[in-house]
Amino acid sequence: MAFKNVDLTRYSFEGAQADAITDLSTLDEFDRKRLLYAGIDVNAKERSGSFMHMNHSGVHCQSTQEGLELMDIKQALKTYDGLPQYFWKMVDPNRDEYTRAAAEHLHGGYFIRARKGAKIEAPVQSCLFIKGNGVGQNVHNVVIVEEGAEMHIITGCATAHGTREAAHLGISEFFVHKGGKLTFTMIHNWGEDTAVRPRSAGVLEEDAVLVNNYVLLKPVKDLQMYPTLTLAGRGSVARFNSVIVAPEGSYVDTGNRILLNAPDTRGEIIARTLTTGGTIINRGHIGAYQVPARGHLECKGLILGNGVIHAIPELEGTVDGVELSHEAAVGKIAQEEIEYLMARGLDEDEATSTIVRGFLNVDIMGLPRELEQAVEDQINQLDASDAM
Repeated sequence: MAFKNVDLTRYSFEGAQADAITDLSTLDEFDRKRLLYAGIDVNAKERSGSFMHMNHSGVHCQSTQEGLELMDIKQALKTYDGLPQYFWKMVDPNRDEYTRAAAEHLHGGYFIRARKGAKIEAPVQSCLFIKGNGVGQNVHNVVIVEEGAEMHIITGCATAHGTREAAHLGISEFFVHKGGKLTFTMIHNWGEDTAVRPRSAGVLEEDAVLVNNYVLLKPVKDLQMYPTLTLAGRGSVARFNSVIVAPEGSYVDTGNRILLNAPDTRGEIIARTLTTGGTIINRGHIGAYQVPARGHLECKGLILGNGVIHAIPELEGTVDGVELSHEAAVGKIAQEEIEYLMARGLDEDEATSTIVRGFLNVDIMGLPRELEQAVEDQINQLDASDAM
């Protein structure tokens, strides 16, 4: 199934510079709410650092944790002579028209590094924000976890209330060195008129761990992404967790890819998708090229109303002894499940909502409690009548 194209000529990639913001809590009430539902705490409580890029400018960057380096990617390129070991190393700038656009006209992005042995206990938060009609945004992000370091990043991508006809092109490259651990949680809160084209890839060295969480509960016009993680070191582990909801008018083509390129590696892809009228293409691929290697792919979709879900799981093994498995299922809520809960005192809407909340459970993501509560609040707002 081919990817859809976005006409980039419809958007302006010039002239949307934004002023610096010293204190994110000074943002207006509408912006703060949009950011909250993208996982961003403007008060930076229990955060080790905060970064914000608005339209075409980096507007906020602050770090409070020793061992954490946080700066705008443009500054990092100047400071480290172009980041020759990391910049455009995992993503090909000529991969497609979106990577070429980002390479030719960089607006900014974040550079986040956990230095060797650092244990960054509080999450680092970053926000990529679009405010204004017709704005096109190009960003390039680089994340580095050095040997033995640990870090959790919460990145929220959002448009401001009332924003129309926006486009986001985002390049992200991840490097987890020997024994490092990265948890990367991305929450999208785009808009009904927003086109989104992230291009992401990462590499894991020996005994490295990367857990990637993705949450999309709000409308988006057109989103397509397929991040790839390469497990290049013995004993490395990667896991993708996704919770995706597509209301009417949303087109979401997403998936994850794990390449097991070293012995004793493990990969897991877990996706929960729900349509209340939109279209979801849920792709997944695990390739195993060394032994021993184990991988499991699970993609389950729930249809409420007249939406469409395509599940495309793919396993590839090239050597004897790899262990790969998958589960894929797409369907609607079983009537007997609803009747079971109704027999215990719930009405039909309450029974449906209970089943949906259980299906979209985010407990496995290990989110901070306040962020988990914000996600649960959004799930609770889903209209159970869509299932009727």
